[in-house]
Amino acid sequence: MTSRYFLFGAGYSAKAFAALARRDGAHIAGTTRRAENFSALQGGGIAPFVFDGSTASGDLVEELKRTTHVLISIAPNGDDPVLAVARAAIATAMPHLRWIGYYSTLSVYGDHEGRWISEDAICDPVSRHSRQRLDAELAWQALGREIGVPVAIMRIAGIYGPGRNALANLESGTARRIIKPGQVFNRIHVDDIAGATLLLAQGNRGGVYNFSDDLPAPAEDVVTFAADLMGVAPPPEIAFEDADLSPMGRSFYEETKRAANDALKAEGYRFVYPDYRTALQAMWADGTYRGGNRVLLGSH
Repeated sequence: MTSRYFLFGAGYSAKAFAALARRDGAHIAGTTRRAENFSALQGGGIAPFVFDGSTASGDLVEELKRTTHVLISIAPNGDDPVLAVARAAIATAMPHLRWIGYYSTLSVYGDHEGRWISEDAICDPVSRHSRQRLDAELAWQALGREIGVPVAIMRIAGIYGPGRNALANLESGTARRIIKPGQVFNRIHVDDIAGATLLLAQGNRGGVYNFSDDLPAPAEDVVTFAADLMGVAPPPEIAFEDADLSPMGRSFYEETKRAANDALKAEGYRFVYPDYRTALQAMWADGTYRGGNRVLLGSH
């Protein structure tokens, strides 16, 4: 049977996954909050459905009945919106379902003071949003056990890629070098999110996986490297205390950890971009850092 994927939340990462999965002949459907976004999804080969987190249309439920793989990339706002609205349809009306994937975040671990952590590290989320993410993980895992379907929990690092990277930020004048000694961030290129997701989905593999590359690093190092590639001066250093960050921006600096990706590699995944240097060099060389149409790479 041809794989049929349903993407709850066809955003940046899910659309990259869809582009890669379509190369293997899979059928892709996905949701958006507004019908005016349909043409953009259709342009990417995604059959569009409206899902606003409050109701599931009859057409959407009928599509789920034909679905073999479900990928959820909608963040919870209190309760998980997909479980709140579509749990019954997923649990009882999907005879072909073989796999559930949930895009979570590394923030569920909380602060580990810069230490390396694996998937068995203690989760002690700091923010309300992160606690909701962890609750959603547990709820999806419980549903998987109930219906006998493997659930892959993918804890994703900071996402970058075409249109969202230090090169583009330098070009637009929005790049900043904020210095907080001892702070490191984990990150992953969107192409590696797509490739790793496809590997897990095609193998119907469940478990918890850190989606993070091999080189956690301070954010200012990434900006400096990008500036060197472009042959421009990096922006001046700003002490964290003087950065005038928004509450959301400041929250990113409340925790630090280095997320190991051994579990993902043990499944056979090999990173297209194992570190930010490799990725920025490639995007600068071919101009894809600005976004737009491109050939999506995959490795697994």
